[in-house]
Amino acid sequence: MSIICPSLFLMHSDKICVIGAGPAGLATAYELTKKGYKVDVYEADKQVGGMSRSFNLWGQIVDLGPHRFFSTDKRINNLWLEIAGGEYQEVNRITRVFYQGKYFYYPLKVMNVLSNLGLFTSAMCMLSYAKERLSPTKPDGSFENWVVSRFGRRLFEIFFKTYSEKLWGISCKDLDSDFAAQRIKKLSLMEAVINAFKGGKGNTHKSLVDQFYYANGGTGQIYEKMAAYVAQNGGNIHLGKRIHGLSVDGTVVNGIIDENQQKIAYDHVISSMPITQLVQHLPSAPAAVQDAVSQLEFRNTVLVYLEIDGIDLFPDNWLYVHSPQLKTGRITNFRNWVPELYGNKQTTILVLEYWCNFDDAEWSMPDLDFENLAKKELIETGLHQGKEILNSHVFKIPRCYPIYKVGYKDHLEVMTEYLKTFQNFQAVGRYGSFKYNNQDHSLLMGILAAENIENGYAHNLWDINTDYDSYQEETQD
Repeated sequence: MSIICPSLFLMHSDKICVIGAGPAGLATAYELTKKGYKVDVYEADKQVGGMSRSFNLWGQIVDLGPHRFFSTDKRINNLWLEIAGGEYQEVNRITRVFYQGKYFYYPLKVMNVLSNLGLFTSAMCMLSYAKERLSPTKPDGSFENWVVSRFGRRLFEIFFKTYSEKLWGISCKDLDSDFAAQRIKKLSLMEAVINAFKGGKGNTHKSLVDQFYYANGGTGQIYEKMAAYVAQNGGNIHLGKRIHGLSVDGTVVNGIIDENQQKIAYDHVISSMPITQLVQHLPSAPAAVQDAVSQLEFRNTVLVYLEIDGIDLFPDNWLYVHSPQLKTGRITNFRNWVPELYGNKQTTILVLEYWCNFDDAEWSMPDLDFENLAKKELIETGLHQGKEILNSHVFKIPRCYPIYKVGYKDHLEVMTEYLKTFQNFQAVGRYGSFKYNNQDHSLLMGILAAENIENGYAHNLWDINTDYDSYQEETQD
């Protein structure tokens, strides 16, 4: 990475602490290091990248589930491309919905839907959609009503209900419409219909692009390069170091408390640890804040990797599994990303995703039981094409997804308003902000967090991934 380090010419005296070496934390550290700041990064895991890390498994490179990169923001693209340094490819995205043994394009393509569902079900879907146009379902803040009002109840039940309830573990009636607003707000059935009649093949949904960038060495390669740059230019990356809490003097955050209960002084602290844990570690948090913390939950993920003795199983990068009889919600095929991931191997690595809460039986289920479940469900799908399953491996990841229960915003607002009272402190990332961030959201948070330290905290990071469009710059030609 041929980047001139400004710190060779200008060093800042402020000491910076970054908690967490995921996309947001490392983006902050990287940007500050370029500006001549000395940064210490503390990561509880023994590897950087957070949920976007990559690792070697059975002689191939895999990610923790599918992680693609795309942004229309010049700042984010410039940062990612700067780090990648040409070691990336543009990948044609193929993602479909697997439902009742058939494949549906996502985003939905009308003719494909009609063909797979059959005449009667298709007619019911269109009648249901027409009903919503004539007499729309009244919004009540729920994901269910939001989707039904846009697509009709029949399409909601086929393409949205089962997957969403697998992911979140709650009824779609109890899931906040924010999830839809962040993820599918520009997805339009009418647009799909018009596009079908015009013969169009692409889509205009900004998060459902037809191509995306992907590093040759896996998503984690980007964050490994970021960490290496920080370490090579005066910073420190502390792996396997869990932070116990923040040191606070009045409303000024002046350092951290390490795992040995020792204070380490810093001028600025940026945290991507789960916001629920962070608030619990702050001294004397008011009862109202502690109550708000107790109302917010994260969803856990269990990843089961299977090595299949064969190639060319199916063309998708990943499949959404909407079949209610299967517990898995998504299946990723790492052979369909870039050739550098699998090299000369003639096997395919798939990962099946399962989601659960801490108090669910699945979270404490032995790895062998999960491996057997995943093998059984893969065989039921037929996606392995009868090939032998050679190996299996389980990863359990706590607190992956913030659960958007109806009313969560009220609890989150109590916490964010409390955190805003502290000086020299910023919360970033999916965990730190309790937002369902993609990589681009978290990278933008990191960029702006660094600018805040440089320029006097002008950016409100809590707005990222709520009014994200307001932060977008025009895409470069």
